Parts: sequence; C-alpha cells; structure tokens
Amino acid sequence: MANIKSAKKRAKQATVRNARNTSHRSMLRTLVKKVVKALEAKDVAAAEAAYATALPILDRYSARGLIHKNKAARHKSRLGAHIKALKAA
Repeated sequence: MANIKSAKKRAKQATVRNARNTSHRSMLRTLVKKVVKALEAKDVAAAEAAYATALPILDRYSARGLIHKNKAARHKSRLGAHIKALKAA
C-alpha cells in the first residue's frame, strides 16, 4: 500500500480510471455485437441502425486511446462490408 499522499492519489485515480475504461470497453463490445446479431438475422435496417450507433463510439474511443485506432478501423471496415454484402444479396 502506498504511504505517500501523491501515491495514494495515483492509486485511487488508477482504480477509478480502470473501472471507467472497463465499462466503456464493455459498452463498445456490446454495440459491435448488436450489429453482428442484426447481420446474422439478415435484418438490414437494424444492422444499419446499430452500425450508425457504434461508429461514433468506435471513433471516440480510438481517439482517446481506449482501443487502438487500427482495431477501430478494422471493426468499421468489416462491419460496413458485411452490411453492404447483405444489402446486395
């Protein structure tokens, strides 16, 4: 356990940030799963709506460093391609 005041503060901040990051990452995964489930159900309208909800969240969290920017780009690209393929079919 930290003895110095600043170390105690840093430990507290780390705990709070860890909880926030875990919550945000969980929410992000849930949003991506909603798109995937809509795609599996072949529901184009629901997939597009879920995709539109997930896009700004992916961009925001990649900009903040919660997830890597390439991971966000990969999710956006793959989900968009699946939606486009579903529309074509």
